[in-house]
Amino acid sequence: MFVNAKEMLIKAAKEKYAVAQININNLEWTKAALTTAQEQKSPIILGVTGGAAKYMGGFATVVQMAKTMDKCLGITVPVAIHLDHGSYDECLACIDAGFTSIMFDGSHFPFEENVAKTKEMIALARKNNMTLEAEVGAIGGEEDGVVGNGDVADPAECKAIADLGVDFLAAGIGNIHGSYPADWPGLDFGVLTKVAELTGGLPLVLHGGTGIPVEMVQKAISLGVAKINVNTECQLAFAAATRKYVEDGKDKQGKGFDPRKLLAPGAEAIKQVVKEKFELFGSVGKA
Repeated sequence: MFVNAKEMLIKAAKEKYAVAQININNLEWTKAALTTAQEQKSPIILGVTGGAAKYMGGFATVVQMAKTMDKCLGITVPVAIHLDHGSYDECLACIDAGFTSIMFDGSHFPFEENVAKTKEMIALARKNNMTLEAEVGAIGGEEDGVVGNGDVADPAECKAIADLGVDFLAAGIGNIHGSYPADWPGLDFGVLTKVAELTGGLPLVLHGGTGIPVEMVQKAISLGVAKINVNTECQLAFAAATRKYVEDGKDKQGKGFDPRKLLAPGAEAIKQVVKEKFELFGSVGKA
C-alpha cells in the first residue's frame, strides 16, 4: 500500500520506534524489502538514489516496478517510495515520476540557498501530496557521488529549516555513509538532543545506519530519530551470499547458473538484514 511517509513517521516518533529506509538497487532488493515488511507487519520506506534509479532504467521505471510488485504481491503494510539525497533536478524528476516522498539535499549549499530551495520543494511536495525530507550538516562518507565530510549540524539552522514546514529532517550528528572506521568517535547525542528540542518533535532521520552500535541506535530513537537509512549492510550481505554460492560451485550444478537461482541466496541475505533492522528499530507489528 503506497503512501507518503508522513503518518508512519509521526506515529514512529510518538511511539519511540523508527521506520527503516531500505535502499533498493534492483528487482531482488525491492521484492526482498517488500515481502519482509509484509511478513513482519512493519511499515517501510524504499529509498532510491539517483545512481540506483539510473541503473534500474530511470525514476519512472523504479516507481512502476515497485508499485506493480506491491500490488501483485498483495502488500498491505504502508510503503513509501522515497528519493534519497536528491538534487534539485532529481526532485523535480521524482515528482513527475510518481514518487510518494522526496529528500532534497541542499546541505552542500550556503545555508540561505538551502533554505530558499527547500522552501520551493516544500510547496511542490504539498501540491503533489508528497512528503519532504531536508538535510542540515552534510552526512559523512559517499553515497552515489554525494560526498559529505561528516559535519555536525547547527541546531539553530535545523530549527530554521524545520520551521519552513519540512516533514522530517536529517541532521548530521557525526554519522557517515558506508562502513564506520575503527576510530569513529560515535554519534553526538548532545547535538541530537538540542535539535530535537528546537524542532518540537519533528521526526528526525539518521543516515548511515550500517555499523552504528545497537546501544547508539536505541538511544538515537529515544531522542527523536524516527527514520533510519540502511544500504551498505544489505549490499555487503548480498555480495557475501552470492560469492559463497559461486565459490561453492553451485552455479555449475545443474541449472545453477539460472539468475533466479544464482541471486536467490543474496536476496535471502537481504531479507535477513531487513528483518534484523525492523527488530532493532522496533517497527515489527507497527503497520
